[in-house]
Amino acid sequence: MSVSEDREVTPAVQPAASAASIADPGPLGLAAFALTTFLLSAANAHWMNGNGTTLAWLGYALAYGGAAQLLAGMWEFRRGNVFAATAFSTYGGFWIGLFLWVQFVLPGAKTPGDAYHDEAWILLAFAIFNTYMLLMSAQVNLAVFGVFLTLELTEIVLVIGNFTGGTGGISQIGGYLGVITAAVAWYTSAAGVSAGIGGKIRLPVGNPLI
Repeated sequence: MSVSEDREVTPAVQPAASAASIADPGPLGLAAFALTTFLLSAANAHWMNGNGTTLAWLGYALAYGGAAQLLAGMWEFRRGNVFAATAFSTYGGFWIGLFLWVQFVLPGAKTPGDAYHDEAWILLAFAIFNTYMLLMSAQVNLAVFGVFLTLELTEIVLVIGNFTGGTGGISQIGGYLGVITAAVAWYTSAAGVSAGIGGKIRLPVGNPLI
């Protein structure tokens, strides 16, 4: 997540001398977020129905979306990048928390409605966080703004879908939006990798909106 289209996808900062040798962890954090979001969203979109457990995302919520993204957040703190550090650490915690909720809380739900409402409140809380991060991302670049914008729409639709008990196909629409969010995050990650390599292939991330 950088204002610079040539160096990194995270906001440009002046790193401390001791952190100057740390590579940009932004592409890793975005890739971890994208893959886990894609797997969960494919399940929400009902693409996995009849062809799997629909829980293909669960282990990766802990190991990749959770742990890898949390590590990326910690490295961003080391680099002095407050925006990316806050984003990656928070969503790393989201995936770890979701894994723990599914494993330890969900089995004790008395009714499916209880589970839907739990998930709706969780997503609502993160949608609130995502709202001000969306506003801040307008100062980063267009690609990062696109990640937070599509994620905001995904979370809002899933909140509505879960509060209505998963009826009417609303959560399925949220799944489709989540797939789009994953695609935007993957692109932004790839742009960061291309900039980090410093080769001939460069993917544009656009200018800040503000």
